[in-house]
Amino acid sequence: MERGGPEEELDRAARGPVQRAEVGPRLWSRDFALFFAARAVARTGDGMLPVALAAGLLAHGLGAGGVGLAMASYSALFVGFVIFGGVLSDRWGARRMMVAADLVRVVTQATAAVLFLTGHVVLWQICVIGAVNGIAAGAFQPGVASVVPRVARDVQGANGVIRTAEALAMLVGPAVAGVLVAVVSTAGVLGVHAATYAVGALLLALIRLPEPARGRGEGPGYVADLVEGWREFRSRTWMWSVILLWMVLMVAMWGPQIPLASAEIILGHGSQAFGLVSAALGGGTALGGVLATRIRPGFPLRVGAIALFGAGAYSVAVGLGLGVPALALGAAVSGAAMGFWGVMWMTSVQTQVPGPVLGRIHAYEVAGSLAMLPVGQALAGPVAEVFGSRTVLLVGGTVTVVVVVLVLLLLRPVRNLPSVPASRS
Repeated sequence: MERGGPEEELDRAARGPVQRAEVGPRLWSRDFALFFAARAVARTGDGMLPVALAAGLLAHGLGAGGVGLAMASYSALFVGFVIFGGVLSDRWGARRMMVAADLVRVVTQATAAVLFLTGHVVLWQICVIGAVNGIAAGAFQPGVASVVPRVARDVQGANGVIRTAEALAMLVGPAVAGVLVAVVSTAGVLGVHAATYAVGALLLALIRLPEPARGRGEGPGYVADLVEGWREFRSRTWMWSVILLWMVLMVAMWGPQIPLASAEIILGHGSQAFGLVSAALGGGTALGGVLATRIRPGFPLRVGAIALFGAGAYSVAVGLGLGVPALALGAAVSGAAMGFWGVMWMTSVQTQVPGPVLGRIHAYEVAGSLAMLPVGQALAGPVAEVFGSRTVLLVGGTVTVVVVVLVLLLLRPVRNLPSVPASRS
């Protein structure tokens, strides 16, 4: 059995705690406020993208399969690069990598806007843009985990308000996108999306964080850094066991849900209805984040896993062919479940893992948890042609979620992982 029981994990974290802000406000410091604003703005743009991209590609006759491939190109490159992004983040500095990634995405989304504006929309070009965005996101994501403990002393509170703000942004973004697609165009939405990355890059650049201890030519090489990160990751049974189960969910539920649900709702009820349902998903996620700031369980992953029983409600509602109000309710329940779990999970990672390797470990857990997402997205169209979109969504939202959650609760390292006392923050 791998080492890494709850007591051992806590001892390891105590020997090498995450470098946190030790002075100033527990939460709303200047740097945390800037980080919070950057995430809120960027996520508002991200919330607009699925509506715009799905509506735009469907309007050009590319179908649900085209939407799935476009999204899979992003996910595949993100998963493939995020581990290297973790090494770069630990070595060169999280803030620096995040700013660079946002600037790259300003260019790619502006390019996509031009393609849709001119009507020259070719699937392979959209997939290339998605792939570049995936690489940029892989460079950006490790910094999300490593920056939070350094700008806020209350890590769970910080994760809770960030998750709430991101969810509210995802509430506003799809609703605005649905209107803009109908009134303006897909190109206009993509142009706004590019602008949100520019604002995010500026806000992140204003954060004051010390440079990393190592730079060019110092310490072990990149391969050694990767190996060290892998060794730290695999020593934590509670982490890799959750990731393995997430792979199942990605293939069976979340991967198919993204293209199939969007196609079902847009073709059956219109793009504005999809914007409304996506907004409900964001609203539910915000509610989950708010609850997570107030509920401080002694065993966060145990309580988070129980909440996950509601995660499949959205897929089930679409699979049953329900009306828009029921779809919105299902999306809200799913969002609340995932919002609450997300805070419990991120807080556990950020407080149990030593700061010098946090970027790499976060990269490994993100890569692992999303590794099968592009598979699920790419297979969504072909599988739906055989069994029907609603059947795929219904099975993925019921059987899979129940099985995965029950296994999570049966795993002792997961259900018995203790929270880190607030005094350590």
